[in-house]
Amino acid sequence: MADGFGRNFLLLQGPHGPFFRQLGQLLEQTGAAAWRVGFNGGDAFFWDNKARFIAHTESLETWPAALPKIIAEKSITDIVLYGDTRPVHAEAIKLAKALDLRVHVFEEGYLRPYWVNYERGGANGNSRLMGMTVAQMQKVLRKARIDLTEAPAHWGDIRQHAFYSFVYHLHIMLNNSAYPNFKSHRADTVAREFRTYVRRVLCHPIEILKRQITTRRIKNSGQAYHLVLMQLEHDSAFLMHSPFASMPEFLHCVIKAFAAGAPRHHRLVFKAHPLESGRRALAREIAALAARYKIADRVDYVPGGKLAQLLDHARSAVTVNSTAGQQALWRGLPLKAFGKAVYDKPQFVSDLPLEEFFAPPPTPTVPPISITGATCWRPPKFPADFIPRGGAGNCCGKLSICSYQTSIRSTPSNMAIPHHFQAEQIRTIARSIDAK
Repeated sequence: MADGFGRNFLLLQGPHGPFFRQLGQLLEQTGAAAWRVGFNGGDAFFWDNKARFIAHTESLETWPAALPKIIAEKSITDIVLYGDTRPVHAEAIKLAKALDLRVHVFEEGYLRPYWVNYERGGANGNSRLMGMTVAQMQKVLRKARIDLTEAPAHWGDIRQHAFYSFVYHLHIMLNNSAYPNFKSHRADTVAREFRTYVRRVLCHPIEILKRQITTRRIKNSGQAYHLVLMQLEHDSAFLMHSPFASMPEFLHCVIKAFAAGAPRHHRLVFKAHPLESGRRALAREIAALAARYKIADRVDYVPGGKLAQLLDHARSAVTVNSTAGQQALWRGLPLKAFGKAVYDKPQFVSDLPLEEFFAPPPTPTVPPISITGATCWRPPKFPADFIPRGGAGNCCGKLSICSYQTSIRSTPSNMAIPHHFQAEQIRTIARSIDAK
């Protein structure tokens, strides 16, 4: 925004750390006014312009009445927030729509390692991307002029993310006397949140060792494996935009389907979220369920860490609506998602029942067809690595992944074909030449 004169921004709760403070400073530089509402000591600590700080010290029940007064007194034109499902934010969005105010929504990034994502109006299941087809996305991107710059090397470092969370919760515990009525949007108390962070830091070396040993064992086994991309149970994407009430419910669904449908020589690998703090004994839950369905020797649990090594050799991936699903798509892996996600499009995500998704795909029995110049097979029944619904994705799941890469990277429409698919294409062409 080159000129912000006449614009008055109201910033509500932001990501842990200085992000909203820096954003406010940039808005002020454009000529706009940036106000901040603080609900606890952590919000106050990360905002240095006290002249434009509004402390909400009353109970959250008074927020629906307090917000219209703030908007009127400060002549607010724009509301900025992080996470659109928090009760205080959901109320603000509702009022903003009634008053025809702009709503700027930040959320944890869709494409990691970028930790912050911006959309107008809503994010995740409330994103405008949910109602757009891939073709519409590509059309918009072809017209858009996007200046894509490389982020600093440290951007999105998980240690930085954890550090700011630690500092934020520490100030709520030690410097929250002015906010006696504060109540977190999460089920856990702030004290318990703080204890989990401390425990996580202390146990980090042990977790690293467990992860290294388990990952090496999986890779050295030589067995095909399917990767389950787990999420934080308290994450709004899981709570608000999924069919599951709890993580154990999701774990039971996956393990039961794998036991029924997967080949006996395949493994199931659960990959914990990098910020999983141990609120639930997930490893114990998984072990108990695996024993119940008599597949204990074929199920692994990998704590924390990065995904790359495991994704590089996985047969498929399963998730609720994790952003990590996009990393699976990037690699051309068949993907099954249960919740609302911006990548949940027929060209990318399988709609097969989970038992069938885990089953081996049938051998193609029909002649190849050509789509956008690439030869691929159309199977009689779409297996896990073929896209089951309409569009170009009917041809081959791997081909449609290229369409996804095009949509998010704004690459030319002449899509590149993954290497393993190129090999199959070459073999097909060779057979056709021999036939002639």
